Amino acid sequence: MLFHSPIYLIIFLPLVVIFYYKISRFLKIDNRIVLGFFGLIFYSWWNVYLTPLIVISILFNYYISNLIINNQDQVKKKRLLIFSIILNVIYLGIFKYTDFIIQNINLFIGSEIEEFNIPFPLAMSFFTFQTIAFLIDCYDNEISKNDLKKYSLFIIFFPQLVAGPIVKYNDMIPQFENPKNQLMNKNNIILGLIVIIIGLFKKVVIADTLSINVDSGFNNYLDLNFIEAWIVSLSFTFQIYFDFSGYIDMATGSAILFNIRLAKNFDSPFKATSLINFWHRWHITLFKFLMNYIYFPWLRSLKKITFTKAMFVTFCVFIISGIWHGPTWGYVMFGVLHGIGLIINHTFNRLNLFKLHFLFGWFLTMFWVNLTQIFFRSKDLDTAIYISKTIFGLNGFNFYTNMFNNYLIMISTICALIIVFCFKNTNYLIENHFKESESKI
Repeated sequence: MLFHSPIYLIIFLPLVVIFYYKISRFLKIDNRIVLGFFGLIFYSWWNVYLTPLIVISILFNYYISNLIINNQDQVKKKRLLIFSIILNVIYLGIFKYTDFIIQNINLFIGSEIEEFNIPFPLAMSFFTFQTIAFLIDCYDNEISKNDLKKYSLFIIFFPQLVAGPIVKYNDMIPQFENPKNQLMNKNNIILGLIVIIIGLFKKVVIADTLSINVDSGFNNYLDLNFIEAWIVSLSFTFQIYFDFSGYIDMATGSAILFNIRLAKNFDSPFKATSLINFWHRWHITLFKFLMNYIYFPWLRSLKKITFTKAMFVTFCVFIISGIWHGPTWGYVMFGVLHGIGLIINHTFNRLNLFKLHFLFGWFLTMFWVNLTQIFFRSKDLDTAIYISKTIFGLNGFNFYTNMFNNYLIMISTICALIIVFCFKNTNYLIENHFKESESKI
């Protein structure tokens, strides 16, 4: 069940709203139980046979978290934390990376080990990172108590389950427990529906239309000339943004229907004038996770922090980011290129030789982001390298194209550009709404 599917928009979501506000009161059922129950249905819709996997994960991590919270011995607490993180990473790795490892073993040593073709559970990458953050917060005494009902809802709250944003326990639980949030708020209902519609427009009208050029171009990459390679690569850069941010909007809007605010995940990233600034605007919750739970702890573990060491850690963190996105070398290269780009950006800032004009900074940022997205989208490295060579003109310069003969694609492209550069994002709409609501209290 996807957020833009008719069954979600017409049946599932209205049904949850009715049960949450009306039927639960009639039956005297806790609203949170309703959200947890429908979260499990939402997850099971993808593949009911994989549902036990998330249940096992919830039960295991709930048990471990309580051991960490209640243990007064710091050494034992640290061991429990390390043990739990390793087990969660292995759990994710088995389902997501087993076949990738086998493929590369076969490639490098010429073996013929048969792949397992293990089905990948829905949202496993997201809830694994969310769980790891939760366990570390337990270790750092940021979470002093926990119960199964709260933790289960934290994991399977369906708006953020599929694609994030990656939320924190202490940000979500107080919202679930607030009695006011269990009462229908007509203004929040209206806002939630508006944000869902905006997200739906981004996903269905813009992203899905741009995907026509993208799919055709990447599937027939050998036929692309200079201008077509640029059109295809930029189309995907805009497609993935509108696809993902549209999905996040629909997730955010769905949560607002239940008076719940999810963390901000996008903040006009294509207006960024540096790669550093870009990562403060793109997939914000992932970046915060990488910084707070990998980058800074890694730096603190070093005896002496130097600029060189910090850049090395930055590079490694973004390789981890690339691997987290998926089991292909394209995703790894995506992480590598962003790591290299950030090192260059930080080094330039450190040298402080001169200040770039913001337009030139924006151009360089968008160029690098677009280059990395080629590796993100390509089915293999050969495809990515060929398209990259083409956009650099290494396969010749040919400016003819008929890609914009489809008026729908042209209109979607124009809409994408106008929305990105001329309008404020949905964050402003949401923040202003809640500021006004708080001022009236």
